[in-house]
Parts: sequence; C-alpha cells; structure tokens
Amino acid sequence: MTQVDFYILGDAAPGDRFQLACRIVDKAWQQGHRIYLHTNSESESRHIEKLLWTHREESFIPHGLLNESDSKLTPVLIGNDAQAGEEHDVLINLATDVPTFFSRFSRVAELIDKDPVIRTRGRERYKTYRDRGYTLNTHTIDR
Repeated sequence: MTQVDFYILGDAAPGDRFQLACRIVDKAWQQGHRIYLHTNSESESRHIEKLLWTHREESFIPHGLLNESDSKLTPVLIGNDAQAGEEHDVLINLATDVPTFFSRFSRVAELIDKDPVIRTRGRERYKTYRDRGYTLNTHTIDR
C-alpha cells in the first residue's frame, strides 16, 4: 500500500511548499529515487522547475517537464496533467486535490505551508486518504 506523508511547515520555518519540495526532491534523488512533482497548473510546473535549477549552487538535480523531457533519462519529472507518465516511485503533490493516480506510487509526499487556503485543502486531502484506509504520517518542519 502507498505510504502517505504530510510535511507541514511550522510557523518559524522559512519558505513555502515549493521550496520545501526542492529540499525533499534533493534528498529523495540522492537516495536513488525517481520523483514526480504534481502541480495545479503549467505555471506552477514551470515555477518549481526554475526553483530546482537554483536550489543548491553546489549540486544539480536532473529534472524536466513531463511532456518535454526524456523520462528514461530524467529522474525528476514535473507535470500537472491527469496522468503522471510511467512514474510510480515517489509522488510529491503540490496540487490542491488528491491526484487520481496517487495509489500507483510507493510513496506520496503532501506539502503544506502557512497559506490558509493550502492548509484547508491539505486537511481535506488528509481526510480523503484517511477515509480510504491509508496510514498517514505527519512531519512538522520547523527549519
């Protein structure tokens, strides 16, 4: 069964969910995982793509947009469609809804920042996963 983790930025934590996504992508990629970042829109996909280019000066995370990159050569893909290509390892959900394809992934990371709308929608997603019987883990990020 898919493991679902909620990462919640605490009040003292810097940044937003997109910057948190870069940190989680970096760690998961270094551990050898393939990652799919799911967003609400094309503009959000391009925003996270730009952030990944500048996340850490001393390292590069190979990434690209789902429909513009060779998925066999690109371990981190970004998209906002109803499909996630052939990906099935780690899903980082930056969208406000639960993706219809989430259950084919081994792990799902739900990222919540301080924005009230994002927090409310995150609670709704939490209830959806819980009501479907998924075990949920919550991690508060304070720095």
